[in-house]
Amino acid sequence: MRSHVAGIPGKLLGAWILFAVFLHLYWAGTGYPEPLALAAMHLALFVPPVFLLFPANERSPKTKPSLFDYLLAVAALVPNVYIYWNQAELYERTMFIDPVSPLQLALGTAMTVTVVEATRRSISVTLAGLVVVVIAYMLLGHLLPGAWNYRQLSFAHVTEITYLSIGSGLYGPLTVMSATIVAVFLIFGSLMQGSGMSRLFGNFGAITGGRFTGGPAKVAVISSGLFGMMSGSSVANVVVTGSITIPMMKRLGFRPVFAAGLEAAASVGGPLVPPVMGAAAFIMSEMIAVPYSEIIKAAALGAVLYYINLIAVVHFEAKKLGIGAIPKAHLPSLRDIGRDLHLLVPLATLVTLMMLRFSPYLAAYWATITTVIIAALRQHTRMGLFRVLQHLRDGGYLIAMIVVAVTSAGIITAALSSTGVLLAFTGMIKSLGGQSLLLLSILIASTCLIIGVGIPTTPAYIITAAIGAPIVAELGVPLLAAHLFIFYFAVLADASPPVAPVADAAATIAGAPAVTTGFYACRFALGGFVGGLAYVFEPGLILRGSWLDILATLTALGCGLVLIAAGLAGYAWARLSILSRLALVSAGCLCCLAYQWPVIERAALGLFAIAILILLGRLMEARGLTTPLRPAEPVVLEGERP
Repeated sequence: MRSHVAGIPGKLLGAWILFAVFLHLYWAGTGYPEPLALAAMHLALFVPPVFLLFPANERSPKTKPSLFDYLLAVAALVPNVYIYWNQAELYERTMFIDPVSPLQLALGTAMTVTVVEATRRSISVTLAGLVVVVIAYMLLGHLLPGAWNYRQLSFAHVTEITYLSIGSGLYGPLTVMSATIVAVFLIFGSLMQGSGMSRLFGNFGAITGGRFTGGPAKVAVISSGLFGMMSGSSVANVVVTGSITIPMMKRLGFRPVFAAGLEAAASVGGPLVPPVMGAAAFIMSEMIAVPYSEIIKAAALGAVLYYINLIAVVHFEAKKLGIGAIPKAHLPSLRDIGRDLHLLVPLATLVTLMMLRFSPYLAAYWATITTVIIAALRQHTRMGLFRVLQHLRDGGYLIAMIVVAVTSAGIITAALSSTGVLLAFTGMIKSLGGQSLLLLSILIASTCLIIGVGIPTTPAYIITAAIGAPIVAELGVPLLAAHLFIFYFAVLADASPPVAPVADAAATIAGAPAVTTGFYACRFALGGFVGGLAYVFEPGLILRGSWLDILATLTALGCGLVLIAAGLAGYAWARLSILSRLALVSAGCLCCLAYQWPVIERAALGLFAIAILILLGRLMEARGLTTPLRPAEPVVLEGERP
């Protein structure tokens, strides 16, 4: 839980964060320093504030950092200052040959310890513990038997790998990516939220989803997806939209666990929606040397399928409960949307510049500038200097958390690659999966979900991609598809029990059991699990092949997910028997997972099954055998009225 530092220390902390944010914006617009200097300054600016923003434990003061917190902040600052001032010397040294001085040992130890503690405070004990485990393995791996045995590393060598290495560890490409692309995109997202974009998305969700069966729940799905696309934080998404939509769904008759699970699934899918897909997508671009514009194009169909599945889940559950549309009189008008339509200009600027092959950070820089200018054009979206600074500061707080997660992942990946654990783990997966692409994919997906227990999306993706992506790519899967497959499961781990922070947040709002909510969220997020796996087997999902193949892929998977949603809900045209439910789920699985069949045939099967479903529904309605629908209450998202 973040502290709210009061008094002069709080003002100084805010000024420090704002200085860091403006410096990163300046770099984005004019050019960045050398990678090592940039990484050192990035960590120096954003790691120390973590100790003032996040208390050591629940009993620590929330408004006044302790002396120990300040000492930790200094301990996190000094090692980075040393790297910055001695970068020329570090570029000249030879790893494992040149000696490590006592000062470097002390500074390397201090930096590693502070990163672990910052991770424990701001991210999770699990990720911090994993960093400790890999460091212990580097020091003690020679004592382990069999394939896990590794030659003994001295403390000096471990310091070189984590602290003094230029191409990996604390100052490797992951930290550089955080300092360039990730930072400026988070700043852009924070300003977009401040400009009133959530109001626009809420009104758009109400107009597009509210006038259909189960209106409020469909509003929750659409608005959560759009807001999550902008924020990149699933938990923040749940808190902002779920605090409004979950109570509304409960009042209309949806069970608390259903409302919480649906909001969790809708929110966790936000980072899957282009064009702003969270920090992991930018890191993917760096890892596979593919332009970010190509990644967002390849991710588009998967995101569509994910939300088709959620809309179908809502539709059949609402039909079962008899919950209809929001009355037209309570829906926002097109004029309400028109008043905020100018807020789409920054988003359009971002997409246009990226399609014109501008670097992602430069595109985000100009989109950020555009956000402030465009929002100022109308009085109800004008932020003013104080609010602009406030949202820039909030963006800086989020950057600090991402920096800690990324540096922890940097230490882990450096340890995995330098000790040979990566090869051992890869060999183990290969021996279990053999040459079966399906079995290997399931093993890698399971690994990602296990690693993602209590660990944020970004480090979970980085670690699993280092292990699994090369295995899948070896069997002929395009590298971009392999990474998107892993990215999906890293994202979905946030809503998967037993540790599911997104589901926990939604359950708290709904007053529902957290673990049960996690299982409901997993069921509702089936589109993500199927879509993630489909990236391995369906080239059309990344826009490879003819337009007919791409359309057939979308049709087969979309129809399959709708059929599965109906079968799991136990309701389509009326309450379904066990045999009917099994038939629908089986047909849906054939459409989605029978990869040995041509995709055209699976698409035809899906369309045929959907046509029968619609026809039977019409016949049942004509005979008055369906559950009558009652009007739903309106949904008002935070900030819908200026």
